[in-house]
Amino acid sequence: MPQPQTLAKAQFIETDPQGNPKSGGQTVTVQFNPQTLKLNYSNQWGSGNQPQGSSTQFVGTSTTKLSMELWFDVTLPLPSEPSDPGGDVRQLTKWITYFMTVQNPNAPQQDTRVPPSLKFQWGSFVFHGTMDTVDETIDMFSADGVPLRSNVSVSISKHDLLFEFAAAGGPQPTAPAAGTSPLTTANAGDSLAQMAAKAGISNWQGVAQANGISNPRLLQPGTMINLSITA
Repeated sequence: MPQPQTLAKAQFIETDPQGNPKSGGQTVTVQFNPQTLKLNYSNQWGSGNQPQGSSTQFVGTSTTKLSMELWFDVTLPLPSEPSDPGGDVRQLTKWITYFMTVQNPNAPQQDTRVPPSLKFQWGSFVFHGTMDTVDETIDMFSADGVPLRSNVSVSISKHDLLFEFAAAGGPQPTAPAAGTSPLTTANAGDSLAQMAAKAGISNWQGVAQANGISNPRLLQPGTMINLSITA
């Protein structure tokens, strides 16, 4: 039987001007990894006052943009950091919007009043830049009106076309790549504990957290579960 593995979680890491983790800076671990990452590469072109029919010319720097969607839900297993959100999902999403906050707002130099630089890392995927936009949609509330679940769309950009990878020997994904691990289908009446026991896995609670399962005792028939990972 394959040994259960810990699911690698994506992180947002505040960095210094050299791109290294900032001393005393914020590190935010996502609650659930994004389903997809979208990269956009663009160059700035323009024709200016050139004669009609002239070819366009490169007039500016290149830009790379990374965008993703993240889910936060206080009714499901919470990330190990930051601290307990106290039942309000905005206490989790505020750590993402921190990277939109202007640093040194009262500084005399305009170039120092900027959002923090950051590094997004998920296993061997690395992206340095600054956060451009955060679009948050709250779609579930408690009976007394407390926000419980939120979808956050994030856009990060940098002014170059540098392709980055984690350094050799550095942190590597501890979970299998998407599509390489067999998934087990839950049948009517199955519980996660039963399915894990059949696979020789005792830590069914960790499997539930890694797969984002809120009710492991009553699984929806047809649910696809990766029994080889644990949180």
